[in-house]
Amino acid sequence: MASKVYFTNIRTKSGLSLVDKVGLLFDAAGFSKFLEKDDLVAIKLHVGEPGNLAYVPPPLVRKVVDKVKATGARPFLTDSNTLYVGRRSNAVDHTISALENGFTYATVGAPFIVADGLTGHEHMKVPIEGVRLKEVRIGAAIAQADAMIALSHFKGHEATGFGGAIKNVGMGSASRSGKQEQHSGLKPAVRLERCTGCGRCVRWCPTGALSVGEDGKARIDPERCIGCAECTITCNNRAIKVQWEEGQEGSLQEKMAEYALGVLKTKEGKCGFMNFVMNVSPQCDCYAWNDAPIVPNIGILASQDPVAIDAASADLVNQAHALPGSAIAHLAHADSHADKLAALYPEVDWTVQLRHAERIGLGTQDYTLVSVGVV
Repeated sequence: MASKVYFTNIRTKSGLSLVDKVGLLFDAAGFSKFLEKDDLVAIKLHVGEPGNLAYVPPPLVRKVVDKVKATGARPFLTDSNTLYVGRRSNAVDHTISALENGFTYATVGAPFIVADGLTGHEHMKVPIEGVRLKEVRIGAAIAQADAMIALSHFKGHEATGFGGAIKNVGMGSASRSGKQEQHSGLKPAVRLERCTGCGRCVRWCPTGALSVGEDGKARIDPERCIGCAECTITCNNRAIKVQWEEGQEGSLQEKMAEYALGVLKTKEGKCGFMNFVMNVSPQCDCYAWNDAPIVPNIGILASQDPVAIDAASADLVNQAHALPGSAIAHLAHADSHADKLAALYPEVDWTVQLRHAERIGLGTQDYTLVSVGVV
């Protein structure tokens, strides 16, 4: 049976702002129906690494907060700490980053709480019936919440092809050890002919696995490498690439989907999802920059099915025209239905996460798109 995915475009008019449209989607998707008075509601989002401007704008988040409050529930913004060395790897830096990017109480009307605590060790173990995993480690604040609404900025991703609801919930809700477990099958390697020895990857590596040798080339210590793959995109020369283990190309995406399954298990029937297909950047919001969007701003989607909303978002991106001057500018004059996500990362089969999520019962790729407030 097809899941309903509600869609509004980016166009607005007098009396119908983008903020208003977020409220219309919230109502159309029936989010208020699963919220009860005094529910603690996790609004799962990505506050963006400082310097990155592609994340979901705080005023749009405020509308969701207000709609949750109107039900008598108690919302809080949340995300878990990162693996890599940046400004969101512990709760102090993470909270400061959220404030710098505009996620203040005055702006959004809800506090920001780091899901897995000060250093990323506060988690709950949730048993699941996955194909690869039988237990997942979810940030405690997310696992303990009564309900969840995930607000996801849809974009490209170097290891999963794209990031949407499944990634926001599966990877973003995991504790740091949970993130490491998901990435454990990734093993990057240095393309020596491209390496300039600049040391950028060394500064970004969370475990000190990278160094620059006497020959001026980067080296990776396989014993210290945790496979987070952050170095693959940090390198400006594309000198580091993922060395997928044989037959394990989908390992990360499948584990990510199974982590999402664990999150939803902690609050069955009380989860909603919104995807913001705006500023569709080539890389994750975890980097301290965002490249030019690859397609025009498309709109916002809402659903109670994380698989359907991601499938619809991917289809909308792939049906759009590639933007000149973007990372896929070579497609600007090609067939508008060319696979934009595959053009970004040809080595990644982004459909794996959708197929596996459907396989384990997370949702369905079969969807019906319902227009709401389209101008």
